[in-house]
Amino acid sequence: MTTDAEQGFRGTKVCKIVGISYRQLDYWARTGLLRPSLEEAKGSGSQRLYSYEDVVELKVIKQLLDAGINLQQSRRAIACLRDAGEDLSRSNLVIAGKHSVLARSGEEIVDLLQGGQGVFNIVPLAGVVDEVNAAIVEFAEAKADTPSSGNPSQISIAN
Repeated sequence: MTTDAEQGFRGTKVCKIVGISYRQLDYWARTGLLRPSLEEAKGSGSQRLYSYEDVVELKVIKQLLDAGINLQQSRRAIACLRDAGEDLSRSNLVIAGKHSVLARSGEEIVDLLQGGQGVFNIVPLAGVVDEVNAAIVEFAEAKADTPSSGNPSQISIAN
């Protein structure tokens, strides 16, 4: 069985999973906020290919923007996530002013608050990971239900 996580995700599928427009995705890729890690666009007609981790990061960016955090702060937050290299489903992203910190437990968040940090926002990443996984499963099931999908034992969502 072939899964999206193994093959990657094309732009239109990423937009549906993350809940953004293709125009936003294109802008974020062109400005370097988040470039696809599997395949960059190579001119007119070519398509970007995003990894599962890219999709999770894009979903985090979307949540940050929805919470009123600007693109500059979102860039720093995503850099924090990349540098941490940890299991996002067990972490919280804490944004305090110009700094972003990945906290793995509630105790670490309390320590940050007691240390005088003025926390601007806390993003529980487990919810982001769960939302992305649910959207991927939903698309795979929808594709498997269509008669033109070929062999239903093979699931591939890449456009």
